[in-house]
This record gives sequence, C-alpha cells and structure tokens, in this order.
Amino acid sequence: MRKFVLQCVFMACAVAPACAFADPDPALWLDRITWGANAASWQTLQAQGMPAFLQQQLDPHAPDALPPEVQARIDAMDISRRPTVDLVRDLDRQRRDAEGAGDPERKKAARKAFKQAAEALAREAATRHLLRAIYSPAQLREQMTWFWLNHFNVYSRKHALGALVADYEDRAIRPHALGRFRDLLGATLHHPAMLLYLDNARNAAGQINENYARELMELHTLGVDGGYTQRDVQELARVLTGVGVLPLEREKAARAHAVQVDGLFAYYPRRHDNGDKRILGVTIKGRGYPEVEEVLDMLARHPATARNLSRQLAQYFVSDTPSPALVDAMAQTYLRTDGDIAAVLATLFATPEFNASLGHKFKDPMHYVVSAARQGYDGRVIMNADPLLKAVQRLGESLYEHQTPDGYALDMAAWASPGQMTARFDIAQAMGGPMPALLQADDASAAAPRKESMPSLNTAFFQTAIAPRLSANTRAALAGAHTPKEWNGIWLAAPEFMMR
Repeated sequence: MRKFVLQCVFMACAVAPACAFADPDPALWLDRITWGANAASWQTLQAQGMPAFLQQQLDPHAPDALPPEVQARIDAMDISRRPTVDLVRDLDRQRRDAEGAGDPERKKAARKAFKQAAEALAREAATRHLLRAIYSPAQLREQMTWFWLNHFNVYSRKHALGALVADYEDRAIRPHALGRFRDLLGATLHHPAMLLYLDNARNAAGQINENYARELMELHTLGVDGGYTQRDVQELARVLTGVGVLPLEREKAARAHAVQVDGLFAYYPRRHDNGDKRILGVTIKGRGYPEVEEVLDMLARHPATARNLSRQLAQYFVSDTPSPALVDAMAQTYLRTDGDIAAVLATLFATPEFNASLGHKFKDPMHYVVSAARQGYDGRVIMNADPLLKAVQRLGESLYEHQTPDGYALDMAAWASPGQMTARFDIAQAMGGPMPALLQADDASAAAPRKESMPSLNTAFFQTAIAPRLSANTRAALAGAHTPKEWNGIWLAAPEFMMR
C-alpha cells in the first residue's frame, strides 16, 4: 500500500504541469536532495534521471552500502562491537566508583575518566553519522536521519547519554526516517535516551514530572500553536507515569516490578496513575500502558501535528518562510497517508516552490562541512573524521550537543552572523588545503605512507555542472587564483557554495 501511494504521487507529478519538475538546474536539485552534489551522485543522476533518482532516494529500504574501508572503520568502533546495555553498565559502574571514592583526588580522577569514556562513545556516534552522511548512497535517508535527530533532540552530556546516542540514532531514528511518523514517535518514546534526557524516568503517580509531556506536545507533535493547554500537558504527564528506564544498580529488583522490558526501557504499573485523564477534549480511560499508545495515536494523527511537521520540513528543504499553500498541501498528504514521511516529501519535491528555491537555501554548518567533504574527497576514503567534527563544532552545530530540546535552528539567521561567517571563511581556507589527517587512520603507524590529501574541487564535474551558473564575480575570483589551494579556498567561500 505504501509503495502504491508513492507511485500515485509520482504519476500525478508526471501528468500535472504545475507539479512537473519544471526543468530545475540538475546540479542545484541534486545539492538539495543530497548532503551535497559530487561527481558520483551526478553520474547516477545522469544515468537514472530525476524521477527515478528521487523515487530511489524516497525508498526507506534503498541500498546504503558504504565503501568497505569506511564500513570497516565503523565496525571497529565500540558502539558497533559491544551491546549498548554493556556500554551503559560499564559507564554506570564508573559513575558509582567515582561517587564512592573517598579520597578527593581519586574522586576527581574517577569523575574525569567517567566523563571521558562517555564523550568517547558520543564521538564515535558522531563520527559514524558524519561518515554515513558523506558516503551513503541513500543520501535523503541520511538527511532525514539528521533532521529527526534534531527534531527529537537529546543532549549527550546529560546523565552520560553518550553511551546511548548511537543506539538512539540506529534503533529509534534511522529505521523510521522515511517511514510513518507514528512509528518514529513511538520509537523515541521507548528509548531510554529520551526518557532520561526529558526526565520521564522520574515521572510517577504522586511525583509528576511534566518535562517530557510538555515537549512531546510543543516540539515533537502539535507545535507551540497546536491548541493544547497547560491542563493537557498535566494530563499527558499522568498518562506517561510509569514509563521509564531499567536502573542498572537495582536491575533485579526493578525487573520484578516492571512489565514490557525492552533493553533498558521499562514500564512500571505500580508507578502509573490509573485514573481517567482528559486530553484535547478526549477522555482517556485509566487502564495502564495502553493509555500511552492511545495518546500517541491521537497526537500523531492530529491536524496540528500534520501542519507543524510539514512547516518544519518545508523550512528545512525549501525556505525559512514557506508559503501557507505549500505547508497545507504537505499537511493534506500527511493526513491522507497516515503520516507517511516519504509521501509528504514527495509532495514537497513536486512543487514549483521547491524548484524556485533551489540555490537559495543557506547551508547550516553540517550541510556546509559535509558538502565540502563530499565534493572535495569524492572517490577517496576519509579515515579520520576528527577535523570535520571539529569544523562542525567550531561552527556551533555539533552532533548530540545541543543542550535544549528544541534542536538547532533551521533558518539562515542562526548561521549567517558576522562571527559565523568569519569562522566559515577560516574553515574554507583550511579545508581548501591539504588535510592529511583526514585520510590517515588515527591508529595508523607513524611510518605509514601519507596519502595525497589536497581536495579535488576544480574537476570535470565542477566545470560541467556548476561553473555555468556562477556569477561574474565568482568566476573572476576563481580565475585569479594562483594555486590549487587558493582556488579551493575561494570556491568554498563563494556565495554559490554557501547556498544549496
């Protein structure tokens, strides 16, 4: 059924002049659909054509095989080799050891080791995410994974969530990034990273904590203008009582009182408020955990959620201020398809507004750094992503490090201040030159031969797909470059490269 819905969207676009692709610039179109156009994706687009390329990108099960060296790098990470529960147990043991240390110096050293261990796991997750963004052929799924991670934001430094963010991305976010929003919403609720970050693990009858309930309505579903009240938040918090996490220091005792244990997720009937609740005018009969599923269904299928999510997707892919007509068209598709994310995106990509926006959406830091790496190191394997992670960090958009649950801003104003642009120009100069650390594994022998690390930006792909649309000023600046490094730096600082 889901495949049929998508096919209908594409058939409608094929016969309706207003929603045909209207001959967009293919390189700009590719730059928007992917994390950044490069020679490899350009060749695939030329071979398949836009409709077939897009249909494959919208497929939630599209192949995403990485280069063998990249996959081997990921497979060697602790987050790949060890079960998440074991990683959390180790960190929890370190935390308790630090708390129990009597000697102040020993306690200080133990706390530092605990913090470093948690940060190392979060850094592995960020590295894996960046490598997938650069190399995965399923580029749209990778973009949507980032988008939903930002939408359902968690902060890795709270409660040492560094041990959980990799699993959160892989089990709660990525499998549903192009699927049904209701499944995605449920997966995030069932993950301990979310329950710990927004304190629902402490939410119990008689000890209500509203943090998660509030963000579930305001940020995750209905939106701040979604028509709910403070009373609705309070009632939702009552529904969520008992939804929590298995405490490892009391695991056996906790298991005895919990039902529906899945990994570290646990539901505790004794902590649940079993009274009736009333949310958005609907009475929720008190009956335990089924209340949670009923409310998630209601929130996911609400028209305000359809509008809120459609508006955010349009801001991400089209404009900081998308038209009400575009948002309404996307919301109608959302409601008609029961929250099918790929179908909503298909509606968006088929509009004249999307085509008209190509080349006018300012790149946020992640898009800027990843697109530079994709274009400059196309066909070469980045073995050490630390320089790229540091660049994203300097620009203020580090993965898993946004403290508040609202996630990073999606508009240009957040990323185009004078300070931001100065930092971006510095990074353009650095990334335009040799970066040998990128191509050298961090555990490589000092005697290992260095690989040529100058990015390849002035290529046949550039001359064919990008150069024809450059302004006279950019052409003149590039023509005046005296060295490949200078040329690269000028291009990465050019207005055309800053946009997608």
